[in-house]
Amino acid sequence: MHTLENSQLKIAVNTIGAELCKITSVKTNTDFMWDADPSVWGSFAPNLFPIIGALKDDTYIFESQEYKLPKHGIVRNNSAVVLHEQTPNSLTFKLSYSENTLKIYPFKFEFYITYKLINNSIEVLHTIKNIDDKTMYFSVGGHPAFKCPVFENETYEDYFLEFEHAETSKTHLINMTNGLISGDTKPFFNNSNKLALTHDLFNADALIFKDLKSKKVALKSKIHGEILSVRYKDFTYLGIWAKPAGDYVCIEPWLGIADKETTNQDFKTKEGVLKLSAGNSFKARYTIEIHNSLV
Repeated sequence: MHTLENSQLKIAVNTIGAELCKITSVKTNTDFMWDADPSVWGSFAPNLFPIIGALKDDTYIFESQEYKLPKHGIVRNNSAVVLHEQTPNSLTFKLSYSENTLKIYPFKFEFYITYKLINNSIEVLHTIKNIDDKTMYFSVGGHPAFKCPVFENETYEDYFLEFEHAETSKTHLINMTNGLISGDTKPFFNNSNKLALTHDLFNADALIFKDLKSKKVALKSKIHGEILSVRYKDFTYLGIWAKPAGDYVCIEPWLGIADKETTNQDFKTKEGVLKLSAGNSFKARYTIEIHNSLV
């Protein structure tokens, strides 16, 4: 476990998977991250690379060869991640390709994730380097789980998400048997920017949005006001999720999405997949800001 602290916040990151696992107010000792209760969902904030969600049969095809990857890819729970650099206000972790990764993901890469503490915010920067001699295909995203409710005198239903803009959008439904995008949709926002949180909201798995105008979502309490916000201008998809029994909510910025049920499994044409030329780098960041009143 590695920690950073300034006058407002203290954070902790587990080297395994480079997973952010604590955001704590220095002044009040209030925790804002889910506690990863293994009886409900034993993660804090998995890092998703080089896929988001599930592949059909855990399998994709690249240049006529089949490969298998687990849900969310190869960084999550990976003990090969190392601390690459530490400064007074940042931690950078690295995962490099290996003979083992090449068997399931045929690209020579370096994956970096940097957590930078700036006043009452945590900037989460993903850097992908293609050190191969061919074009690399990948997706990348975050999965942070925030405690909800935060305070003892509240319930889950006292919380809601407030989006930056009024939205008219639909959620893309998941087949709960295989974790794939079914192709069906459900109208969700109708010129609204608020999403009330209830435990049954996620009975059919995550809410998945492809076309939101908003690039900021705030977690708010009816009793205590704004708790935190997530800004994600570099990301095109957004997932909102929790286990129905979980006292948390995940706000998930994604560049990529799970396979459709109708996929032909060709990695090059997978929806949301990114291309990175040989020798080049890619960066994407999102920011978690704890509200000033709580730090």
